[in-house]
Amino acid sequence: MSYYLNTTVNGKSFEEAIASVTEELKKEGFGVLSTIDMSGAFKNKLNVDFKKYTILGACNPHYAYKVLQTEDKLGVFLPCNVVVEENDNGSVDISIVDPVSSMTKVDNKHVEGFAAEVQEKLQLVINNLN
Repeated sequence: MSYYLNTTVNGKSFEEAIASVTEELKKEGFGVLSTIDMSGAFKNKLNVDFKKYTILGACNPHYAYKVLQTEDKLGVFLPCNVVVEENDNGSVDISIVDPVSSMTKVDNKHVEGFAAEVQEKLQLVINNLN
């Protein structure tokens, strides 16, 4: 089982890919709570060049609220990380954490159900990017 959902976007710039995934997340009830520019961080902290690589922290408040009511320590898995990275050939990969895979150690049937529902929504995001 893979730990992420993934697609490659062709014909869009890195910035357009970020805008597209943000819009598709919104359609499924997610908002972006944080944006981490890893290439900028590596340049600032290590003085090294790295490809365009951004991590978006996406959250669906409805599911976050439900899951935290069920298991309050599950905040360690929140928000759902979405990675946008530019490839050498100019295409852009978008990868999203698979909530079902990340919740395998949680022994709670309610959490499993929530994770499956969130996985369906995130898979729709991936599917709608192409």
